[in-house]
Amino acid sequence: MNKLFNRKSLLIVGVLLTVIAITGVMFYKPIMNVFMQQIVRSAMAKKNAPVEDGLYAGLCGTGSPMPDVNRAGPCIAVLAGKHFFIVDAGEGSTRNVLLMNLPIGKADAILLTHFHSDHIADLGEMELQRWVGGSNKTPVDVIGPTGVEQVVQGFNLAFQLDDSYRVAHHGPETVPPTGAGGVAKPFELSAAPDASAVVFDQDGVKITAFKVDHHPVVPAVGYRFDYKGRSIVISGDTVYSESLMEQAKGADVLFHEALNTAMVQLMNDNAAETGSPSLAKVTHDIPGYHSTPEDAAKVAAGAGVRQLIYYHIIPPLPSPILKNMFLGDAKDYFSGPITMGEDGLLVFLPPNSDQIQIKNVLK
Repeated sequence: MNKLFNRKSLLIVGVLLTVIAITGVMFYKPIMNVFMQQIVRSAMAKKNAPVEDGLYAGLCGTGSPMPDVNRAGPCIAVLAGKHFFIVDAGEGSTRNVLLMNLPIGKADAILLTHFHSDHIADLGEMELQRWVGGSNKTPVDVIGPTGVEQVVQGFNLAFQLDDSYRVAHHGPETVPPTGAGGVAKPFELSAAPDASAVVFDQDGVKITAFKVDHHPVVPAVGYRFDYKGRSIVISGDTVYSESLMEQAKGADVLFHEALNTAMVQLMNDNAAETGSPSLAKVTHDIPGYHSTPEDAAKVAAGAGVRQLIYYHIIPPLPSPILKNMFLGDAKDYFSGPITMGEDGLLVFLPPNSDQIQIKNVLK
């Protein structure tokens, strides 16, 4: 009797599984279509969501030339009122700008701190996405110190064939031929070590460029953004800099590059042991033109900023448990909040207040 019952049970289960399988096959495509529609609608809703007025800074790249699976090359996006800017275009940063649902098609300008490859590698893609993303009829302004003309000319030439393919495929209404590429907007700074210049001043948004020390890379600059009583400062690549400290006076947030010398020394030792002379030379040289976390903390304290955020992290940190080792003694020099930057971090400064809101929009 039990055997008969077990056979009947197995038969019923088998029939049910067969029915479920057949039903699943029959309704798989409709179900997946509905699922996909919800994903698309959700993504588009986020993309077109209204933005509260204020000063925003998004980390679209916190890495360096060293390969890091978790970090794109250096890039900080800044939204101030109706104006949108992107500072530097490190490798892979354009993808993060898009994933963060930032309005790349409305970018007023791309600003470059200097012309190292890790800060300009994605410039062509950034220009293209801005062109297509807004069906823009004029090229994007690329603001930078003297030399930006050569960089922009090179990318425009490299993307010239691709631009023609886009117009032929999508049509001139979607991608107006006149909007491709970028237009160089160079500025010059005086010979003074603390030279600065206002490079944008409209609708209450003021951007100041200032010298930093990244020798032998000359020129190299940082940028300060001011809007409705709020301010952020971006260091660019530099050693400890008095000019940077002066320009960051009273800023709400300082985004500062950082290199941990002890960690890089470990890489240097390993390169020497494994017979990699090129890597050994590079890891020997790079601490000489970057700031340690402690250096950045000293600048933040001297400038009286309210929040310090590290970016352009050297070396890569494959595990979060290395964070405290990377920071070293930084907290001994700056008593305010310190944040280890990561791709997707979005900082919001409401107008005329002292609030600093931080969240990661990619997690």
